[in-house]
Amino acid sequence: MLNILIVEDEPLFANTLRHLVELNPLHTVTDVAEDSAGALAAVAQRRPDLALVDLQLAHGSTGFSVAAKLAEMEIPCLFTSGKAPSFPIPDLALGCLVKPFSEEDLVRALKAAEDIVRGRERLRPSRPDNLRLYAEERAAEEATPAAAAPIPERSSARRRWRDRIGRLWRGVQRRRSYG
Repeated sequence: MLNILIVEDEPLFANTLRHLVELNPLHTVTDVAEDSAGALAAVAQRRPDLALVDLQLAHGSTGFSVAAKLAEMEIPCLFTSGKAPSFPIPDLALGCLVKPFSEEDLVRALKAAEDIVRGRERLRPSRPDNLRLYAEERAAEEATPAAAAPIPERSSARRRWRDRIGRLWRGVQRRRSYG
């Protein structure tokens, strides 16, 4: 059983998201909050295993601040946003499911998030294309060796060499004409 908190300020989308989550009998929505204060009050009432957090919230709240507070309470978050952050934020969230998403995208994203929360490793992960998992992105960055200094193109190196020789030759010619 996975208890999920939804933090979304659009009531229609929050209600739709609640119904989509609860289509799986193993998932329960603990509460729906529209801002940071509502999310903290919901956590005080019933602790979730995972929070689905929109990045743009009501009353001047942001999903980043909500995720930071939930991270302090060791509640993992999965961002749901129309525009994913351009950089991975594994300290705040497991990843980001980019809107719009289908029911199948949500089901697969929740399965991936549940596997991470439960510490399970899947042999063949089935993830939607619009789901970014930050831990995987960080691991890929760390596995990639640092880029070596760029090697100049041969043609530009030859061009610089010709320019130097040309300047030297013109200097020799000027000396001859004055001499």
